[in-house]
Amino acid sequence: MRLKHIDRIRGIAILCMIQVHTAAIIPPEGITVGHPVAFISASIGGMAAPIFITISGWGIYRSAKRRKESSDGTKSWVSWILPRVFILTFCQLLVNISLNLERGGRFFWMTPGVLTLLAIGSIFGPTLVKLSQKGKISFLIIFLLIPTIMGDLNGSNLNWIERVSSVGIFEWIERLVINGTYPAIPWLAFIVLGSLIEDYGSNLDEVDVKIKIGLLIIIASMVYSLYEEIPWALTEGEAVLTFFPANSMFLFTSGIFVIILFRILQGNEILGGKPAGGHKLSWLEPAGRLSLTIYVLHFVVLGFVAYSMQNSPRLEIYLAFFTTIAHTVIWIPLAILHEKYIPKFSFEEILRKFN
Repeated sequence: MRLKHIDRIRGIAILCMIQVHTAAIIPPEGITVGHPVAFISASIGGMAAPIFITISGWGIYRSAKRRKESSDGTKSWVSWILPRVFILTFCQLLVNISLNLERGGRFFWMTPGVLTLLAIGSIFGPTLVKLSQKGKISFLIIFLLIPTIMGDLNGSNLNWIERVSSVGIFEWIERLVINGTYPAIPWLAFIVLGSLIEDYGSNLDEVDVKIKIGLLIIIASMVYSLYEEIPWALTEGEAVLTFFPANSMFLFTSGIFVIILFRILQGNEILGGKPAGGHKLSWLEPAGRLSLTIYVLHFVVLGFVAYSMQNSPRLEIYLAFFTTIAHTVIWIPLAILHEKYIPKFSFEEILRKFN
């Protein structure tokens, strides 16, 4: 059974990612890191990737469970894993080429990213279905603690160019696994989190207890930030929460907010009722069902924008804001039209053939 709240969460995730990526390509004039607009944009961006990866982990786990039920042979698993790794890696290359640094973009052609992380998550899928719930929780805790244990090995001293570049296969693997933009260690935490959300299912009371405990810890981190007079959250630098690299407190905090989003949007659907908002939020669903395709295509659009804006002055704040919102919102009707006229033409449809 296809759950509507899952498609809606995917829709929110992809729209948030479009917003933050567009804002990064066309930043408005006069906006500094400390500006409220910049903080809001960074907050959306900070949550977009955890939501997107968690919901993808949920999907990987569900698909792996179906494969395990039908066949548990090595050949069957290889035929399930390889197409996913190939398609996701191919999509990552399309993203990198579209938004290449040499044409005003942000990546080199070989830069590992979110989609190569999901490819690793697919490889991890067969292990997830064999682990008990306690085993998954143990893995999640390990991934949460790893950034603290690793210290500077996670690339905290790397600038952006160093983080997205690599010289030779060994450095590329290093970026893929421990110190790139979305390295497997520790970002696989969200893949595991997606599997646990599926496992807990309708056990809502236990989920609510964990949310309350998590929120208390987050509030404590804010109090610590005020007491020590250090920023609570920064994209990178010295703060309680950092995104590049993702530290332990960021992983924990964003994970709790992802769980809260799931908890809110599922409504009563998990118990056989309706998702939150009933039919009113159904407009999010087509974009959610097309999230991978939209993820790739919006980078193609941004690649053209980045190339055309090289050496150009920044846009005024109102024009930049309007452009960012317009580029984000336009994907909603496009997804609806796609679903109506060419539903079989997408990367999702290709992946679906290998479930």
